[in-house]
This record gives sequence, C-alpha cells and structure tokens, in this order.
Amino acid sequence: MNATIFIIAHAPLAQALKSCAMHVYPECADDVMVLDVQPHESPEKTLLDAQKKIQHRQMEQVLVLTDMLGATPSNVAQKLVNQTSAKLIAGINLPMLLRTVCYRHESLDTLVQRALSGGTQGVLQIAQTQPSL
Repeated sequence: MNATIFIIAHAPLAQALKSCAMHVYPECADDVMVLDVQPHESPEKTLLDAQKKIQHRQMEQVLVLTDMLGATPSNVAQKLVNQTSAKLIAGINLPMLLRTVCYRHESLDTLVQRALSGGTQGVLQIAQTQPSL
C-alpha cells in the first residue's frame, strides 16, 4: 500500500509543490493531498479542514510535509499528527517531495528517512566562477 503524502503549507505553496511533482510523476496524483493555509483562516478552521481531508485515510500510512517549523501550517500539522499515526516533517522543498513521491510504497519510517535525505541532498551551493578582470 502506498503512503499518502499530505502537504500543509502557506497558500499557494502546497498546490504549487503538488503541481511540480505531478509534472514528474503524474500517476501519483491520488497519493498526494494538499491544504493551502489561507492567511485569513483561523488555525482552528485550518485544523478542521485538515482533519476532514485526512479522515478517510486513517488506516493508511500518512506522511505530512509542511513548509516552516513554528508557523501556522506546521502548528496545525503537529496537532493533526498528534491525533493519528501519521509522521510529520517541516521544511518541505521540491527535492524532498519528489523523493517522497518516488518511494511512497516503502514503510512510513523508511519514507521519513528518504524524505529527509532528499530534502537535505537537494540543497547545494553551486560553484561560482569569478569574473575575469
């Protein structure tokens, strides 16, 4: 069984990340859910929206990815996973998401490690050449 990947992030980042991932893995659309957290919505309303989205997937493996630790999306995501057996990672980037989608068939604990390695390995300083004088 494939894990469900649930992106909770500041609007419009969640949907934008999913769109990018579906460009590479279009067959995975059903395994990726998103919740774009709107600036005018209360954290309580956002949590209710997240709970509704995840409700029918309670028995499945769920990996929640959020954008920034300490912000409303991650606070909501933390409350959500505290009520379930889902796992949570903050600091989503596109390499992390692509790695996660690619390996969504693996166990949830393994998927967490794949996501973390994909996210960190995807952040690199690119060598710059010095301008000639």
